[in-house]
Amino acid sequence: MPRVVVDVMLKPEILDPQGQAVANALPRLGVNDVASVRIGRRIEIDFTGEPDLDRAREIADKLLANPVIEDFTVHLVEADEPADARS
Repeated sequence: MPRVVVDVMLKPEILDPQGQAVANALPRLGVNDVASVRIGRRIEIDFTGEPDLDRAREIADKLLANPVIEDFTVHLVEADEPADARS
């Protein structure tokens, strides 16, 4: 059964100190071709019945993301898909 995935990211105009720390550390690992890094969260929701994207958007808007500083996207993935796959 598909699962709902909510990706939460800071809005582009909000400073991302975690992302900056990662970007600043990359040259020490020999990675010099990365311009910037942004850090976010991935939340997976399994409904007992059919996935409800509208309900997931409501959950994300009211609980999972701070709409003042964060944006979120909601999408479906197959429950057995690898974590980096998207539909």
